Amino acid sequence: MADLTTDFLGIKSPNPFWLASAPPTDKEYNVRRAFEAGWGGVVWKTLGAEGPPVVNVNGPRYGVIYGKDRTVLGINNIELITDRPLEVNLEEMARVKADYPDHALIASIMVPCEEEAWKAILPRVEETNADGIELNFGCPHGMAERGMGSAVGQVPEYIEMVTRWCKKYYDRPVIVKLTPNITDVRKPALAAKNGGADAVSLINTINSITSVDLDAMSPQPMIDGKGTHGGYCGPAVKPIAMNMVAEIARDPQTHGLPISGIGGVTTWRDAAEFMALGCGNVQVCTAAMTYGFKIVQEMKSGLSQWMDEKGYRSTSDFVGMAVPNVTDWQYLNLNYVTKARIDQDSCISCGRCYAACEDTSHQAIAMSDDRTFTVIDEECVACNLCVDVCPVEDCITMVELQPGAIDPRTGKEVQKEYANWTTHPNNPGAVAAE
Repeated sequence: MADLTTDFLGIKSPNPFWLASAPPTDKEYNVRRAFEAGWGGVVWKTLGAEGPPVVNVNGPRYGVIYGKDRTVLGINNIELITDRPLEVNLEEMARVKADYPDHALIASIMVPCEEEAWKAILPRVEETNADGIELNFGCPHGMAERGMGSAVGQVPEYIEMVTRWCKKYYDRPVIVKLTPNITDVRKPALAAKNGGADAVSLINTINSITSVDLDAMSPQPMIDGKGTHGGYCGPAVKPIAMNMVAEIARDPQTHGLPISGIGGVTTWRDAAEFMALGCGNVQVCTAAMTYGFKIVQEMKSGLSQWMDEKGYRSTSDFVGMAVPNVTDWQYLNLNYVTKARIDQDSCISCGRCYAACEDTSHQAIAMSDDRTFTVIDEECVACNLCVDVCPVEDCITMVELQPGAIDPRTGKEVQKEYANWTTHPNNPGAVAAE
C-alpha cells in the first residue's frame, strides 16, 4: 500500500494535501473541520501586525469565471488578510496545534517591510508551536498598495532582506510564497534561497479583473458601483503555476530548493503533476471553496491508487521525476515525426476536426461526401489540434513514424534517434548546448 505520509522540511503530515492560506483557513473552526475531513496540513490565513485594524469590504468579495456547464474555472478574490485580532488567531493556532500534533500547521505572515515589525511578531508566532512560517510576498491587491504582499515579492532585494530577518529571529522552517505577477520567477526564488529560505511556495494569485457589469459599467465584484483588481486562482491558473514551478526546479541556481506547489490543484492527478515537477507537497484553496473540505478524500484515494499501480511506495519516489524532461524548445528532437490517425469506428462524423484543420491549421483532413474524415499525411504537421478539438476521447491519436520510414510531407527518410540530441547537427541549439 502506498504511504502518503509526507516529510516536507522535516515537517511531517499524514498526506501531501495542505490547505493554502486563504478564507478556508481563517479560524479555528474551519481548520479543525479541515483536519477531521482528512487534510494533511494547513497554512493559516495571513496574519498581520498589531495596529490599525484590517477592514474588509462588506459586499461581494469574489468574481467567478465559469465553464460551459457552470463549472468554476477561476475565482477572483478581493479579500484582504485576516481581519481578526492577532492575539485571537495566535491563541486559536496554539490550541489547534496542541490537539492535532501530527498535522502540519504553518503561519502565513505579512507585516510592513521593517525589521522591527518582523522581530516583534515572530516570537509570538513561535509560541503557538506552529511548524513553520510562510512569508506572504504574493497578494496583488489591497495590501500591495500599502507596500506589502506582491509589492515586496516583485523586488528580489526585499525578498532576500526580509527572509534574512526571519531566519535571524525564527528557528523553524521559513517558506517564501512567491508572486506570479513578475517577468521571471527564478529571480525572486533565488533571492529567497540567498536569504536562507528553507523552501518556496508558488504561485500566489494572479492580478486580474474577471468581468465587467455592462449595465453598471464597473468591474465585478462590484462594491457600491466600483470594482477593483483582485487575485485570480483556480483550475485556470494551473498551467501558469506548473511552468513557474518547473522553471525553479530545473534552474541550476535554484535546483534542489524545496517547493510547495499551489495553483488550481483540484484532483489527485493535478497534485501528482505538480509533485512530478519538483513539489514536495501541494496547497489547495479553490477546490475546497468550490466543493467543500471532503474533496480531499477523493484526492487521497486517487493518489494512493495511482501510486499502487505505478509501484511507488512513498510520494518521495516520484517527486521531481519529470524535471529532467523539461527543456527549452531549441533542444527538442526535430527528427521525431508523428501523424494523426482517425479511428473510423469511434468517429461520430461531427466534423470538428475538419473545420478546425481546414479553417485554422494545415488543411490536412479530407471529408468525403458521406462525411468520412481521413488524414492527408502529406499536409499533416502533427500539430495535435484535431486531437484537442475532437469530442470523442482517443478517436484521433498521433502515431509515431519509425526510423527509416518516409515522411510523406517532406519525402525524406525519418532518421534514427541520436543518443545526444544536443549535439545533433540539425539541432538549432546544438552550439549553445556545447
